[in-house]
Amino acid sequence: MIASFIFSFTDYNVISRMNFVGLANYRNLFDGTDPFFYKSLGVTAYYVLLGVPLQIVCSFLMALLLNQNIQGRSIFRTIFYLPTIVPVVASSVLFLWLLNPDIGLFNQILEMLGLPTSQWIYSERMAVPSLVLMSLWTIGGTTVIFLAGLQGVPRHLYEAVEVDGGKARHRLLYVTIPLMTPTIFFNTVMGLIGGFQIFGQAYIMTQGGPNNATLFYSYYLYREAFDNFRMGSASAIAWVLFVIILAMTLLVFKSSNLWVFNENEEGKR
Repeated sequence: MIASFIFSFTDYNVISRMNFVGLANYRNLFDGTDPFFYKSLGVTAYYVLLGVPLQIVCSFLMALLLNQNIQGRSIFRTIFYLPTIVPVVASSVLFLWLLNPDIGLFNQILEMLGLPTSQWIYSERMAVPSLVLMSLWTIGGTTVIFLAGLQGVPRHLYEAVEVDGGKARHRLLYVTIPLMTPTIFFNTVMGLIGGFQIFGQAYIMTQGGPNNATLFYSYYLYREAFDNFRMGSASAIAWVLFVIILAMTLLVFKSSNLWVFNENEEGKR
């Protein structure tokens, strides 16, 4: 990290001797000299804003289902967690076939249902939503964390709601969700950090296309470093990413006082 911070103030390109250029690398990013900087920021922000809330909601609902006392519950939990351990390369190759607009399974299902098909990752408009859809394949890890949180909710609180005549929705709204806000907070922070660093799908599936529609920030950083060999500029890009993730994390931590329930706080018991 120290080395990359020093490189960010140079024109280091691996081959020739580095020269100190001051803030030139950072200035080139923010003054529009590099047209891909703001594009990659926008694409990444779009992915995070669309993907993280959807992943949180879907994994929470999945955890609620897997927390039910049903036969074969352990088997279902294993099945839903298994995709998490599949390498991103294998998942990407699999979804390249599933999302193929001509022979892909998704379009075949849409045709069977009489619905319009899509170009998926080959369309500028649908590329990012397609990758968000793909990300739901690996929500097993987040689901397990939610499941652990659900099992820590005191049973007597549910019984109190039932005694007062409450229904399932009352248990969810007034017991489950408030007591799960610390877990939701943790998963939100981890989701934001992971979302801003998405790389593998763009590198393997789209190469940033079509027309830079999936030029995620990390892939833009990689291309600047290992395709263009501008290590100084790439280091500056990496430090900007570090500051963005730090700022977003601090913002979520700051906002936690407004929505994260802590039963140990006075007045919130």
